[in-house]
Amino acid sequence: MSRKPTTYWDYIRVEDLLSLQSGLGEDDSALANDEVMFITIHQIDELWFKLAIRELVAVRNLFARPRVPEQALSAAVRGIRRIALLFHQASSHFALMETMTTRDYLAFRDKLSPASGFQSAQMREIEILLGLEDEQRIPLGHEGSYFAALRNPDGTDSAASRRVARRLEDRPTLHEAIDEWLYRTPIDGSEPDAEDDEARVAAFVDGYLEAHAGELARAGELAEHDALTDRDRARLRERYRKEREGAAAFLRAEDTPEEERRRTARIRAALVLIEGYRELPLLAWPRQVIDGVVELEQAFVIFRQRHARMVERLIGRRTGTGGSAGVDYLDQTALKYRVFHDVWAVRTIQIRRDALPKLTHESAYGIEPGM
Repeated sequence: MSRKPTTYWDYIRVEDLLSLQSGLGEDDSALANDEVMFITIHQIDELWFKLAIRELVAVRNLFARPRVPEQALSAAVRGIRRIALLFHQASSHFALMETMTTRDYLAFRDKLSPASGFQSAQMREIEILLGLEDEQRIPLGHEGSYFAALRNPDGTDSAASRRVARRLEDRPTLHEAIDEWLYRTPIDGSEPDAEDDEARVAAFVDGYLEAHAGELARAGELAEHDALTDRDRARLRERYRKEREGAAAFLRAEDTPEEERRRTARIRAALVLIEGYRELPLLAWPRQVIDGVVELEQAFVIFRQRHARMVERLIGRRTGTGGSAGVDYLDQTALKYRVFHDVWAVRTIQIRRDALPKLTHESAYGIEPGM
């Protein structure tokens, strides 16, 4: 059966797209260019968010498998880095928004009230998919819950609230799936279900901490050499002591409840292994995954920070249209809405390659001949 010839405008539905910038009116003929630009940029952002969600779901589903094939990790890295690039693209739109003056924006701002970008259901979906938990959320302002802002003005469910409700049921999050994948990582050749796994992981951690302490001692000696007073030297010794103790507490998961400690310690040991011994063949792609996760969360944080600076430039620190604290709220989300804490924290305790203790079972991370 022959297919009807397709045109560019039919495939992309250009006419439909160009009819969607009218805001609350029948068409955009009566709107100022600034308002049409404002609407268009936010629509483009929502399209970027749609793509980001699709990629997040695909990557999450890959890591949610009981066993993640090594050959699939390259696709995961590509997806993670694509999401990061999507947020960099969205961040670039703020420069275009800043071509408006405060007075330009105030000319149509009242039309938005009490609507707010806080009501972007897709942004909430992205946060949920990444792994942001409800208890981490900052109150919008007058709303008792972020979810209330997604409902219709009369309190009934909306398309936005239904979309987010479905996503809340969609587990695991990317954070949970990656943690589970990290937990299964062989630590110096030991699998998590091995009878002596806990002892072998502890031995790996102890060896690494000994090497880490040696690196800190070396750095401390160099720092003290340039100290001018005894007080300076005492201050430096205390600083390095806290860093040494902090590394031990982190790798032994002393900041977590007793019942979660073994699991968390194993995940953190996996991060140290992957980052420190990245040259081993079977750790090369896992390290790219971890680096991609950092790149992704960094891009998301930059997006939030850039958003806050754009809003401050346009309207200062006045209350947001939806009743939020405006720029103060946006600044708080950029600071506190972080998910992959351990992936970032492990950078604090990395050491030079030459200082790494030798693995007892290094061959477990090689590639067998003929593969």
